[in-house]
Amino acid sequence: MPFKLMLILLFFYSCQSPKNDIGNKDTSVFSIVIHGGAGTILKKNMTKEMEIKYINKLEEAIEVGYEILKNDGSSQEAVEKTINVMEDSPLFNAGKGAVLNFDGNVELDASFMNGSTLDAGAISGASKIKNPISAAIAVMNNSPHVMLSGTGADEFASSQKLELKQNSYFITERRSRSLDKVKFKENSTVIIDKEYLLTQKYGTVGCVALDQNGNISSGTSTGGMTNKKWNRIGDAPIIGAGTYANNKTCGVSATGWGEFFIRSVVAYDISALMEYKGLSVQEASRIVIHDKVAKLGGNGGVIALDNKGNVAMEMNTAGMYRAHMDSKGTKIIKIYADK
Repeated sequence: MPFKLMLILLFFYSCQSPKNDIGNKDTSVFSIVIHGGAGTILKKNMTKEMEIKYINKLEEAIEVGYEILKNDGSSQEAVEKTINVMEDSPLFNAGKGAVLNFDGNVELDASFMNGSTLDAGAISGASKIKNPISAAIAVMNNSPHVMLSGTGADEFASSQKLELKQNSYFITERRSRSLDKVKFKENSTVIIDKEYLLTQKYGTVGCVALDQNGNISSGTSTGGMTNKKWNRIGDAPIIGAGTYANNKTCGVSATGWGEFFIRSVVAYDISALMEYKGLSVQEASRIVIHDKVAKLGGNGGVIALDNKGNVAMEMNTAGMYRAHMDSKGTKIIKIYADK
């Protein structure tokens, strides 16, 4: 074979992809993790019917976000739409089904952070916003501020054409009964101690997503703590405490006893341990939840994703409603703490 012809053939074959190259090509890494609150969630106290309801709703929520990511959607959209599903369910302490304050009303908090730009938005003490996480994103995108509160948050949501509801929409019989129980306990307790506070129902919903462009977003939404007074604000709407995202490290959404999560700056602390000490997302989450929050006397948990799609679902409680899906479609849904 002439030398020139051999070179031409070698060049031609070197430019051809193997027949099955496209089929075997790894898809871009993406991942999504959600929580529906942490606390004293014991299997002995959970009916099979309620367990199935929670599992089904967690599955529905995470699959919404997964499909967005799978189709090259943004992590922001995945977080928003996933949390919307949980906000619209009476099962969780966010949106419809949020816990009641001392006056028997619902006060709603939410926050969102974009890990690419470090932009963030939050609302607190709103009473009419059907989907608070959407309002938090609107604050980030369409206002010069990071956090809006009370009637101002409701008015801003209205200006953004977000759906508003009367406060009665959010109130469920289940949460009304919980408020009655807590008030009875309060009236029969001379000294309000830690054990009493632990009987109060609190929790949040949250989502962290990593999209195919490598962007991380994190969001959290909640009704706060049952029987809360004086327009109490927990960690959920506080950037760095209940929510944080940074493409350099990770995204975090927290759930639990908010006062301790604020004092520990939980979400940012996890990111800082990764950035400055080189810890993994799993190790950083473990240290913050078990070695910091727990030692202060607080309980709860976090979900987190790093910029490679590695996940952490850490808690110091008996359970945390949670689910995770990776780019391969592997799905994990859990309620109780791992043995």
